[in-house]
Amino acid sequence: MSSASQVAERDVPFQLRGNSFTMMVLKVFAPTSPNFFTQLNVKVRQAPNFFHNAPVVLDFDDLPESIVFDLGAFVAQVQALHLLPVGFQGGPQPVREAAMAVGLTPMPSGRAAKLEEVVKAPDPRQPDQQTPIPAPQVLIEVVHRPTVVVTEPVRSGMRVYAEKTDLIVTSSVSPGAELLADGNIHVYGALRGRALAGFSGDANARIFCHSLEAEVLSVAGNYRVSEDIGSDFYKKAVQVFLRDGVLSMDLLKTA
Repeated sequence: MSSASQVAERDVPFQLRGNSFTMMVLKVFAPTSPNFFTQLNVKVRQAPNFFHNAPVVLDFDDLPESIVFDLGAFVAQVQALHLLPVGFQGGPQPVREAAMAVGLTPMPSGRAAKLEEVVKAPDPRQPDQQTPIPAPQVLIEVVHRPTVVVTEPVRSGMRVYAEKTDLIVTSSVSPGAELLADGNIHVYGALRGRALAGFSGDANARIFCHSLEAEVLSVAGNYRVSEDIGSDFYKKAVQVFLRDGVLSMDLLKTA
């Protein structure tokens, strides 16, 4: 490339490039429910600093075709809770058109395969069972990704996301840093930032750390902030998990 071309490129006042971002998804089941925003407000108040001005994608995939509601007013009420809707997924055609009209960006939808979609093989213990006629083959890909291991300190402002796997940090996590994992999170040091396990909804995910000093903890969307951790667990080796849908903590047994 000539020097003249390089100078010309530097003079361009913008650059277009690809990037990826982690955003929360607000799955909308009943937008006209009188309890919708009351319950959403309760969730936001669990970790106000975490949710403040957080971008969210509105997921309308499960709305019935007959649904009628004022999407503009709905978005305004979401914004009133200091959440920033930036896009949407799925929904009936009128809802999609209304979402586009208020400036939301259509985002690709992704659905996890349900267990019912897997065709069961005949039970060999029942020899009289008639072998079914093979249906068109549907391949369901089981995605397995290696565990994400971070060996350096996670400093303030950094965000680490382990998609479809676990996250292990062998050092400490600073205030203002953020750990996200679709699986479990392990921190073999002080956890002072935010840790969100089961980020895609896995209620069996857990958080393990050697010294719990976190700003925000979350498992599958259930949050607890630092003020609610309690002295029994502060700066202790702890595991965080869901028990009957409630975020719970236990001390880890150490030798």
